Amino acid sequence: MSTTVTTAAVCLVCDSELAIEGGSEKGEIVECGTCGQEHELTAASAAGYEVSLAPEVEEDWGE
Repeated sequence: MSTTVTTAAVCLVCDSELAIEGGSEKGEIVECGTCGQEHELTAASAAGYEVSLAPEVEEDWGE
């Protein structure tokens, strides 16, 4: 099985292109390969992806 990678979004911190696997869905987390900032996919369509900064992990998550 092969994986398609698209770069239809840019990092909101360093403006590098984000490598997003084809078939990714809203809510997935993508890490910038340049600066390490995590982004959350907020919208995915045939035209591309929209991202926002991923929320920081809160202390009480998982409790």
